[in-house]
Amino acid sequence: MSNTAAPGPAVTSSVDNALRLLELIGERQALRVSDAAVELGVAPSTAHRLLNALRRRGFVLQEKPNGAYRPGPVLNEIGLAAIGRVDIRQVARPVLEEVRDRTQETVSLSLLEGRNVRFIDCVESPRSVRVGDRTGVVMPAHCTAAGKAIMAAMPAAELARRFTDQDLATRTEFSVSDWPALEAELEEIRRTGYAVNVEEGERGISAVAAVLRDRAATPLASMAVVVPALRLGSRPDAAKLATDLLAARDALQERLQG
Repeated sequence: MSNTAAPGPAVTSSVDNALRLLELIGERQALRVSDAAVELGVAPSTAHRLLNALRRRGFVLQEKPNGAYRPGPVLNEIGLAAIGRVDIRQVARPVLEEVRDRTQETVSLSLLEGRNVRFIDCVESPRSVRVGDRTGVVMPAHCTAAGKAIMAAMPAAELARRFTDQDLATRTEFSVSDWPALEAELEEIRRTGYAVNVEEGERGISAVAAVLRDRAATPLASMAVVVPALRLGSRPDAAKLATDLLAARDALQERLQG
């Protein structure tokens, strides 16, 4: 016979309430403390405590003090892991191929996982000198165009939660290692709409990337054109690739949101 005690009523009630909050946020995409308290039939202080616990774990996020709570990155990651990765690849594949045909370069699809980016699909360039299939590769997000595109679209509070120590690992001598410099670059990405990586993750490889958002405008994934550095040796060289990429990204985002 097991000696493990069953959870008490208070613990069970807290778990049920937390799960109900996740359901409500998933349904509504935004939830205030006062509304949460009414839905659960609890005091506002109890609802606030539960929402804060979910926020600390990344299940929800709050863009400003006293603001509404929204779906957090952990919910997105769990959803993608459970059902979405296959779906997003299926929807995105024709668009990846279209960009590959237009640019004659390798095109990839990526997700953010913690501080890293994972390449979940890729179509290779037909050129003899090209970047190969990167599916399954995991790299520090700030060392890739794909990762920086997603980071730039994240709320400041969530970015701070993931990088509390502001410690940035380097992969090459071109990797950004200074937090203020990264913040400045993320602001530039927000302005232009696309991210650039020139040999920051791997010597000889550069990329241009744009973020994909879900219906709530939460960053979902990113699409990148990945090229040999000899064809993209500086940031100004990225403009033409970015034009093709952003047009395709917009079309893909409409499909995903629809």
